[in-house]
Amino acid sequence: MKEIDSLKNLKKDAYNFCVLFVNERLARIQGQIKELETALTSETKSSAGDKHETGRAMIQLEREKLGQQLAELEKTQQLLSKVPKEGSPETVGLGSLVITDSFIYFIAISAGEFNGTGKSVYCISAATPIGKLVFGKKVGDVFSFNGKELSIIDVH
Repeated sequence: MKEIDSLKNLKKDAYNFCVLFVNERLARIQGQIKELETALTSETKSSAGDKHETGRAMIQLEREKLGQQLAELEKTQQLLSKVPKEGSPETVGLGSLVITDSFIYFIAISAGEFNGTGKSVYCISAATPIGKLVFGKKVGDVFSFNGKELSIIDVH
């Protein structure tokens, strides 16, 4: 029972890590957009001419790139909001904590490695190569990744 509670906490912590990852990126992008808007305002007040137009165009391009990043991040945020926080399914799906004989994966979004209570959990999207391999599998299934055989020991 203690092991199950520990895994539930690990899953909850991995989910919170993903939420924090998204929130930090969101704050960074919004900060960069504000900086660009300030730069655009000051560029408008500067002298006219080719240099002025080039500066405005570069700021505008950067703003468009940040807008695209913001749109992608909002999609990621929507996906994360759909991750079930409770339950332990029979098969690997969105929100599963997958314990293999070598690694632990949390299927949600690609947020990198989370180190919780001495255990490394790789927060990955179902669209990643490893996510595609484990999706729909169950305890006892074996799969091959990068030439290495991995066995699913537990799913939470």
